[in-house]
Amino acid sequence: MERTKADEVEHTEQTELIGADAQPVRASNRTGNRTSNRSMGYYSAADEEKRRGVRRMKITATGLLLLVAVIYVLAKWASHAGAGAWAGYVAAAAEAGMVGALADWFAVTALFRHPLGLRIPHTAIIPTKKDQLGVSLGEFVGENFLSREVVRGRLRAVGIGSRLGAWLAVPEHADRVTAELSTALRGALAVLRDSDVQAIVGEAINRRADSAEIAPRIGKMLEGIVAQGGHKRAVDLICVRAHDWLVLHNDQVMDAVQGGAPGWTPRFVDKRVGERVYKELLRFVTEMRDMPAHPARGALDRFLTDFAADLQSDTDTRGRVENLKREVLGRGEVQDIIASAWSSVRQMIVSAAEDERSELRLRVRASLLSLGQRMSTEPNLQSKIDGWVEDAAVYVVTTYRDEITSLITDTVAGWDPEHTTRKIEAHIGRDLQFIRINGTVVGSLAGLVIYTVSRALGA
Repeated sequence: MERTKADEVEHTEQTELIGADAQPVRASNRTGNRTSNRSMGYYSAADEEKRRGVRRMKITATGLLLLVAVIYVLAKWASHAGAGAWAGYVAAAAEAGMVGALADWFAVTALFRHPLGLRIPHTAIIPTKKDQLGVSLGEFVGENFLSREVVRGRLRAVGIGSRLGAWLAVPEHADRVTAELSTALRGALAVLRDSDVQAIVGEAINRRADSAEIAPRIGKMLEGIVAQGGHKRAVDLICVRAHDWLVLHNDQVMDAVQGGAPGWTPRFVDKRVGERVYKELLRFVTEMRDMPAHPARGALDRFLTDFAADLQSDTDTRGRVENLKREVLGRGEVQDIIASAWSSVRQMIVSAAEDERSELRLRVRASLLSLGQRMSTEPNLQSKIDGWVEDAAVYVVTTYRDEITSLITDTVAGWDPEHTTRKIEAHIGRDLQFIRINGTVVGSLAGLVIYTVSRALGA
């Protein structure tokens, strides 16, 4: 099977010499762990470039150590050969430089692995103490970044209310938010099951209708309609339709009157009676149609007024209306209409959300622009919004701080120790190699100073 670039990098890391020691890095054969911790086990091109930089600095630091070792050997040889007092100073500086270089090499190496493979206590700190470091990091973040005071202070300094208001006041931004809200609304409606929503809507309507007495409300509404004369249009329409019907069905009306006459009366009498009844009935309807002050209209007004009062105060009438309401709600046709109401509402909302020029989207956009302008100019509103955001953030932080910090500790605990070590070393190893170089230089200077002071005091 062809080896990938990541495998080649890992193979290279396994055989790399760390500074002066030749301890190879063991490869992890835990495939599942390598998959679940890809972020720490996978090396990008940037990571590999950092690793090359670390290797160059290791070569430089180790080369400096070898240089001072060679200088020490030459200085000691020159001192025994009678080269003069200067050789002692050089030897002392080189000797101290070697000690400093080796001490710092040990310290730097002990962070990532056991120096020379020797399991000396308190070495290989990162791979062996990885979980403890994760816990400490989580506690540090929780105490210093997720505290109530820090969150409030930071959010107050940001001024979310004024910034959000200035952003929303821009028409392009309001259009964007409106489009995103429309998409979210359509997505939410698509996720909801119609059957579930219909059941909820139906239950809510039935429960509301069953718990609320409708007779007094109907009576109050009817009283207002009669007082304002709103019912007169309905009476006019009924009178017109009744007149037209009588004109169109005169034969049927007269036949119905004749058919109800006694059998012993002559037929011509029945016909005359039928014609008379029809004419009187047509006259009555015509007068009601054409005379707004007709007595029958006044009687109808009084009836509706009394009925409106009974709906509000008469116990028997209110009880009958409630029984009728329950009978109507219990019918299957009515329940089907209630259940299908959600489908109509849903389709209406989806269509409005999809149409950029719909009244819904235009109103939402206008509301966002108005809100943005107010937020950017009204300090009181800015303070309220800042307070809401701060309270919400503080609630989340104080309530879920342990969960947030556990995300850090659990994530660190799930990292593979060897991959974690190599990843961290790639990012900070170059700076650590400067510690080895500085240790060599500082050690040499310190050794030279100590040797000089010793010689001066001994002299």
